[in-house]
Amino acid sequence: MSISKQQLADSLRSNFADKFSSVKFEFGEITAVVTVDHYIEVATELRDSSEFGFSQLVDLSGVDYSQFGQAEWQTNDASRAGFSRGVDDATTAGRLQFGDELESVSEQGGRFAVSCHLLSYSKNLRLRLKVYAPNDDFPVVPTVTNVWAVADWYEREAFDLFGILFSDHPDLRRILTDYGFVGHPFRKDFPLVGHVEMRYDPEKERVVYEPVTIEPRVLVPKVIRKDHRYIADAQDETNGDA
Repeated sequence: MSISKQQLADSLRSNFADKFSSVKFEFGEITAVVTVDHYIEVATELRDSSEFGFSQLVDLSGVDYSQFGQAEWQTNDASRAGFSRGVDDATTAGRLQFGDELESVSEQGGRFAVSCHLLSYSKNLRLRLKVYAPNDDFPVVPTVTNVWAVADWYEREAFDLFGILFSDHPDLRRILTDYGFVGHPFRKDFPLVGHVEMRYDPEKERVVYEPVTIEPRVLVPKVIRKDHRYIADAQDETNGDA
């Protein structure tokens, strides 16, 4: 028997009161933040309990909140002529070069998170289960491969791109970048132009790595538009339906 999203949110709060730091219903989706110590316990119960039945892990991704809300471009509209390219601010992530540093705007223990997107076929519901790594300098969370085997490659991707480690993972190694790749390209302090360039040298008859020659630049503005898909959800939450 299916249940409503509001019923799911209430049930999560009552069953895991001391294990969730928050349960929110926003934009038509439920996000539950679990403490790292109870991550595996809660994930297992969400899968096995007939009350929830989240048998499918649809996706798992890493998140870097170090520059959350910070952007070079912030505008509500665009003119017919487009956007000015006159932004000159070396302190933003889009203009980082090798050796530059960014000051994190997140609190200690709040920079890196792992977000699991779960699906319950029996209840016809979706849930975002999120857990934060307690240490920003050495982010580690437990693996959920023993709960959902499909998490294997997803966690390898989060490790490769964000540098998030998953304890007890059976085969934690890079999956998208080269074997000799340095750094984690989806971290906010990783330059968009990268650290090195590579090319084939016909004289040396091998691939060589050289310093980046590309000038850092930001070409895509961040446009905040009012999306009609979320207007109804926002009104429902305002009216107390969420």
